[in-house]
This record gives sequence, C-alpha cells and structure tokens, in this order.
Amino acid sequence: MTVRRTTTVRMTMTASRVGRTMTSGIGTRSMTTVTELLPTSAEATGTTVMMATAAATVATAATPLLLAAIGELVVERSGVLNLGVEGMMLIGAVFGFAAVTLTGEPLLGLAVGILTGLFASMIFAVLTLSLLSNQVATGLALTIFGTGLSALVGLDYVGKTIEQIRAIFIPVLTDLPIVGRLLFGHDPLVYVGILILGLTHWFLKHTRWGMILRAVGDSDQSAHAIGYPVIAIRYAAVAFGGAMAGLGGAYLSLVYTPLWAEHMTAGRGWIALALVVFASWRPTRVLLGAVLFGGITILQLNAQAAGLGIPASFMSMLPYIATIVVLVLISRDAVRIRLNAPACLGRPFRAER
Repeated sequence: MTVRRTTTVRMTMTASRVGRTMTSGIGTRSMTTVTELLPTSAEATGTTVMMATAAATVATAATPLLLAAIGELVVERSGVLNLGVEGMMLIGAVFGFAAVTLTGEPLLGLAVGILTGLFASMIFAVLTLSLLSNQVATGLALTIFGTGLSALVGLDYVGKTIEQIRAIFIPVLTDLPIVGRLLFGHDPLVYVGILILGLTHWFLKHTRWGMILRAVGDSDQSAHAIGYPVIAIRYAAVAFGGAMAGLGGAYLSLVYTPLWAEHMTAGRGWIALALVVFASWRPTRVLLGAVLFGGITILQLNAQAAGLGIPASFMSMLPYIATIVVLVLISRDAVRIRLNAPACLGRPFRAER
C-alpha cells in the first residue's frame, strides 16, 4: 500500500510539472508570436511621420487650387465667366516673388500678389462689364496677356530662390499622436484658405449681400428692376476673384516652390475653373475637389520618384486627364448642371429701362 501510494504521488507530481512546462512553453510561444505581429514603436512612429508628410504635401498642392477656385466660384455666382484665372495666377506669382526677392518680406509678397491679381481682373471687368465685350474671348486674352507679362517680368528672377514660408508647429496640438501633424503641421496659408472657404460659404448662404449676389447671377434684369446695382456687384465679385487668383499664384512661388519659373502654374488655373463645375457652384465641395486634384498631382510626382517605368510625360498628364474625366461624368447630368449653374452665367448685362 505504501509503495502504490508513493508511486501515485510521484506520477501526479511529474504530470503536474509536465503540464506546467507545456503550458509555459505554449504561453511563451504565443506571446512571442503576438509580439512579432505587433509593430514596434519605431515602425509606428515612422508610419505616423509618413502619413503626416503625405497630408502636408497634399494640403500644399491643394491650397493654390482652393484659393483660385473660391474666387472663381464667387465670380460665376454673380453671372460672370472669367477664363483668365491662369493668367492672373501667373501675374500674382511673378510679382509676389519679385517683391520678396527685393524686400525679403513674405507678407509683402503675398499682398503684392493679391493686388496685382486684382488689378488684372479689373482689366477684364472694364472690358466685359462696362464695354460689354465677349467674356470668353476676353478671359482667354487675359490668360495670354498674363502668360506673356509674367515671362517678361520674370526674366531677371529665373534661377533665384527665396526662403520658404515655413509650417506652423503649435507646441501642444502638433505633438498629439497621429492627428497632431496631420492637422496642425501646415503652413499658415493652408489655414487661411480653409478660413476663406468657410467665410465664403457663410457669406453666400447666410448674408443679405450674398443672397443679392446670387440673385444677380440668376436673374440680373430682375435684380436691376428691384434696384440692386448689378454692375457694381459684379465688379466687386470679379475683384475678389482676381485677388484670390493672385494669392493662389503667390502661394505657388513663395510656398509651394520658393522660386520663379516660366509657366509655373502648369494649367492650375484651368483646373480651378473645372473645380467650380465639379463642386456644382457650392463652396464646401470645392475643398473636396481641391484635395482630390492635389492628391493626384502628388501621386504622379511620387510615381515618378519611385521609378515605376511609366513615361514622365504620361504621369504629368494625370491631373488633366482626371479633370477631363470628371467634367465628362458631370456633363452627363445636364439637368443637374442647369439647376445649380447661375442662369445668367456668361451673359452681358444691358439695363432695360
């Protein structure tokens, strides 16, 4: 009896030890597998930095489109079609860059870009609103004029560089995990563009003068019969559009690429025009379109840098191919365009007594 009891105790202790050893081994192996699957802190930090860098790059590429498109949206809401956005952006870019090169003051360069864009838009306004010239032909002429003038003025500034307007880093907000650098690590004009977008939406939808501007674009004769100054309102809208196009051009030469190069807008003025149609003349949708087209621009640059074997000329065409595709898709719904577009868009106003 004693031998059997001793043997039983020993077997039980041995089984217990074996069980503990197996459990410990399984637990260790499982913990090792889980640890291998989880990303290290360095990998997580690297991913966050990459996401923040990508967001900052897309925001930088989208901002000039956003600024120019907001201005053109207000112009078209008043019933005027200005196709000279590309030319006004080039004028703002070259004069803003020249001002910073001569004075070293970035704020002065931005102000000069705004003023020169506004001045160029006033040439268009006088010809189309006062002299009743064709808006399409005058807008195209303004683009050609802006291209030639910027090339002439910029001859002395080709190859020169300036100090770039740097991003803002807010001590507490920028240090937040993931969202910190995604939302609070951009240059000041990114936030200015979003602020202008919000103010434009509020102005057009919730203010008396915004409703009057929309009424002028939908029925200029009715607005004139009520007593609203149609021509003065359209002058103000065109001036705002020129100022925003000039600011967008100055952003290109002072922030996006802190140098001057001929034709540096590379068709962004035409993309801004397409954005207005893409957004159905609604300010809040302009932001979505600007981010979309800005992302496509950055995508083609990254694809070229990665060496995917795709011809560089084809990759450079991507933003404009996307623009054409979007316009074709939108044009299929003609009823929606007629409902959203200003009824008097592109029509000259002649006061009927």
